[in-house]
Amino acid sequence: MDLDFSEEQQMLRDTLRSLCAEHSPIEVVRAVEDDAKGYTDQFWGKLAELGITALTLPEPWGAGMGLMDAVVVYEEFGRAMAASPHFDSCVMAGGVLAAAGSQEQKDGWLPGIASGEKIVVPAWLEPGNGCGPRGVQMRARPDGGGFVLEGEKLHVHFAREADALLVLARSGDGDEDVDIFIVDARAEGLQMEQQLSMASDCQYLLTFDGVQVDASSRVGAAGSGWAAWNTAMLDGIVLQAAQAMGGAERGLEITVQYSLDREQFGKPLGAFQALSHYMADATTLISGGHTLAYEAAWTRDQGMSIARLAPMAKLFACNTYRDATAMMVQVHGGMGFTIEYDIQLFFRRAKQMQLAWWDTQYLEELVASTVLD
Repeated sequence: MDLDFSEEQQMLRDTLRSLCAEHSPIEVVRAVEDDAKGYTDQFWGKLAELGITALTLPEPWGAGMGLMDAVVVYEEFGRAMAASPHFDSCVMAGGVLAAAGSQEQKDGWLPGIASGEKIVVPAWLEPGNGCGPRGVQMRARPDGGGFVLEGEKLHVHFAREADALLVLARSGDGDEDVDIFIVDARAEGLQMEQQLSMASDCQYLLTFDGVQVDASSRVGAAGSGWAAWNTAMLDGIVLQAAQAMGGAERGLEITVQYSLDREQFGKPLGAFQALSHYMADATTLISGGHTLAYEAAWTRDQGMSIARLAPMAKLFACNTYRDATAMMVQVHGGMGFTIEYDIQLFFRRAKQMQLAWWDTQYLEELVASTVLD
């Protein structure tokens, strides 16, 4: 197993770091918090210009690069806390359409997603329901030659700016009787309400009140939606793990520098053994999280199953991110949670990442099933 980055991947890392520093600095990160749009056109345009929006999509629509290449990108997104619809549109929606869409759906949507001109975001979680297939309770009721969607979807990112939604809806009573539909984001009967989150990211509650969709908008065969979604999620949570480790790494750098600059009782905070041990432990855990993400990405690129490694990577990385940033706030003497300090931005995003895109409980169940079943 070779987890070393190639020269091209190192160049990709350098490019992304420079891009984020120039077009998504900390001032921009703060400015888009709780914003109805949630990202800047300038940053999104630069990602498209450099081909980052096409990175994970297969040829002929995209660049067809591997998951390890995408890990490099997402570590830099995590370090910069850069906000964009890349994960929702290019990774998740694009991944589902590339794997399960009809030729007409692929040709109709993937070129626009790859160029950044079209944004498609998933709508899958529902109020009070879990992350598994049984959590999808919204019904797709047959109506003439199409379907009618009734219900609510929670935590839909960048919905206001989306051109279309990938909506998961139940088509039968079996555990995985779930379909995925492409729904116009301006469809009649669809209402959007912005939600405030701990990470201050851009989320919406969607209410579907008799939204009609054609049968041709269904992605894949009847009842195959959850399988397509699950496959895309396994790739996606590896990138979530990489993003978490990028954020944890940058947060630790900020904290270490603070511990060297800030003095108490005539010596730097970092000279106190208890604090230095906390930071040493965090360094060890963050290194382990990076390795898990790399191993999962490498395994996927070799064409092998990541059904066990991907949940392990996100579970470990997001728990590490949350615990490490909590320690970092304390090293700042509690002042780290005040608005003036940047470390609280990392802490709040760390907690949000634990809850999003398969939460801790669901990930634990997935890992346990590979051990016990």
